[in-house]
Amino acid sequence: MGPRVYRLIVAIPVFLDVALVILIPIVYSLAMRTGKSLLFYAIPLLAGLAVAHSFVPPTPGPIAIASMLGVDLAWMLLFGFIAGIPAMIVAGPLFGRFIGNRIHVPVPEHIRERAEAEEQATGDLPSFKLILFIILLPLILILTNTAGEQILNEGVFQQVLMFIGHPFVALIIATLFALHFLGRKRGLTKQQLQDMSTKALEPAGIVILITGAGGVFSEVLIQSGVGDVMGDMMAASGFPLVLLAFLIATGVRVAQGSATVAMLTAAGLISPIVGLVDLSQPSLALIAVAIACGATVLSHVNDSGFWLVNRFLGMSEKDTLKSWTVMETIIGVVGFLVVFALSFFFN
Repeated sequence: MGPRVYRLIVAIPVFLDVALVILIPIVYSLAMRTGKSLLFYAIPLLAGLAVAHSFVPPTPGPIAIASMLGVDLAWMLLFGFIAGIPAMIVAGPLFGRFIGNRIHVPVPEHIRERAEAEEQATGDLPSFKLILFIILLPLILILTNTAGEQILNEGVFQQVLMFIGHPFVALIIATLFALHFLGRKRGLTKQQLQDMSTKALEPAGIVILITGAGGVFSEVLIQSGVGDVMGDMMAASGFPLVLLAFLIATGVRVAQGSATVAMLTAAGLISPIVGLVDLSQPSLALIAVAIACGATVLSHVNDSGFWLVNRFLGMSEKDTLKSWTVMETIIGVVGFLVVFALSFFFN
């Protein structure tokens, strides 16, 4: 359980593609030492990253869903972990062992040569406790915000906790800690830190663009009346809201590819229905996680993650469909089954 939880934790503060770049050398090294298929180790890794990317704030998709539906982030975190951990176990080590024994994917030769060279170069790495503290810091602050709002009386102390526990502020604080302890304390100059920070902003621009475009698309659907029409049709269908949210997100995911855009669009379409009924925070959080589940399934050739995995593992499109696509679908389906079961206990 330890390594799987570690992969989940690493993916919480960063995007899936960045986390994959950071951790993929471990997969290469294990495959070279054991002679097993890359999929034997890559699928468990990818399962942990995918669950954190789709289910757990503060990644962009879950944060956006929570904002659009008015979901308390503490409930989103709780149900994201409850649904994500069994999904990660089934789609990761269980399916990884199955598919790894049936499709042998060797380590590419150029990767093998580079990995052997890197193994000879060792450096002074930061401690695991420090890295874990920096990763968990924003989550702790966000949970402190919610706890302070529920437990403490109104006052200066409560306002301070709510301020530092806001997702934006919490992430900024964690970033400042990282810059200090992983940068200045380890001898990096201000110019080096500036160059590293500037470089780190490049992939964030694409995510902001995708998130903004998804928000615009969902708003167009809402303002044009499509959202209200679909809301009325679905409300008349008699389906539970959790199931509707999952089906809408799945349809958008298959049609356009991006999980984040699918989450935003589905949240925009389901929000008129949610506004018609009085739902508790746990119920709203379950709907939000159901959207995340639907936006995870059936990743195929119109998804950038599909090609990222395809290139890093050196697989054919057919083998990527058999491994990555099936893994993503298992995550979404198992996660949704957990959410759907929980929905009977929260109204």
